[in-house]
Amino acid sequence: MNRRQFLRAGGLVAVGTVAGCAGSRGDDSPRVTTDSPAATGETAGSATTAGSTTTTAGDHTPGAYAVQTVAEGFASPWSLEPLADGRLLVTEQGGRLQLVDPAAGTVTRVPGTPTVFARGQGGLLDATLHPEFPTRPFLYLTYSAAGEGSESTTHVGRGRVDLDAPRLRSFERLHAAEPFVESSGHYGSRIAFDREGRLYVSVGDRQFKNFGPDHHGQRLDTELGAILRLEADGGVPADNPFVDEPDARDTIFSYGHRNVQGLARHPETGAIWASEFGEQDGDEVNVLRRGDNYGWPVADEGCTYGSGDPIGVSHADRADVTAPVVSWPCGSGGFPPSGATFYDGDGFPEWRGDFFVGGLASRSLVRIGGDRATAAVEQVLLAEREWRLRDVATAPDGSLLVAVDDDPAPVVRLVPA
Repeated sequence: MNRRQFLRAGGLVAVGTVAGCAGSRGDDSPRVTTDSPAATGETAGSATTAGSTTTTAGDHTPGAYAVQTVAEGFASPWSLEPLADGRLLVTEQGGRLQLVDPAAGTVTRVPGTPTVFARGQGGLLDATLHPEFPTRPFLYLTYSAAGEGSESTTHVGRGRVDLDAPRLRSFERLHAAEPFVESSGHYGSRIAFDREGRLYVSVGDRQFKNFGPDHHGQRLDTELGAILRLEADGGVPADNPFVDEPDARDTIFSYGHRNVQGLARHPETGAIWASEFGEQDGDEVNVLRRGDNYGWPVADEGCTYGSGDPIGVSHADRADVTAPVVSWPCGSGGFPPSGATFYDGDGFPEWRGDFFVGGLASRSLVRIGGDRATAAVEQVLLAEREWRLRDVATAPDGSLLVAVDDDPAPVVRLVPA
């Protein structure tokens, strides 16, 4: 078996490849299929809080955790953004932004969000505070929005968030990925800031199936299938890798991506890590580097839906692409990965610095340890719950917050057992 094949050893997984734990495969089943009142900013029900607790292990071994419900009744929650005071912001795919106060037991809608294209995999997606919040009181949102007719694309914008009102004020669109297309899938759409305050935004390939060198993911004249890098005000950094190439989009930081729905900055190295959906299997964790081509779809470890035929060649067979640090190759069952975070809390000292990724069809959460050279799955969590997991975030109190992909759905937290 070569380094692109998977191994099982004592419950752990070999570096670079992973044995899958998914039963049925489906990278991101749409939950929002029609416009709803929430999609146009109207109130449509409310979430409720709860405090039920279930302990998964009856001992005090390292990593033993209990699961607590923070709030429930959300309509397809997509993003979690913890606040320093213990509250958190939750986006719902249909268009609502919710402010959750676990201490007070309240969930309050935050008006002022943009109108979204809430169809298929689109809607109101990621939410991230400016790294200098509250000095710079901006909340950044990614969302799908329509252009002419039925065409749509991934947008990123920001507004000034007033948590006392609460309200999102003076929202402005910063960037819309080009081109707009007639598809309701693969918007990407996570946000991360680097140490210099630059903004990274993932844009999916919009499900185009022409698996060859002319695919959007391999083109630099389109922003689809790419990671974009912007200034915090939406401008283009002068040191972006393709700013001097006339036929390339100057916003692109890396390309050759299928559908990245997890972005997070490593707490020590500062590198941006990404979790990315494959086609049938071929799911990946990548470490982003300036100007690199990550292969999709000319180099990939997955296969086509149904047939099992390989897509392109292995990353190992091309010197001009960058291989994932962890992958779930064709035949493994895959791990369709959504939101991700690095754990940097005090509740689980043994987890500090590890990369957590939520799984959708795989219905579990994985903990990935190591660095770029040694990354490997070290633990599978929450598999017994049978939850599709959309996002994960570290709370200021050291717990690990998890958004369940359902309607209605809870937001839960993992705390030491």
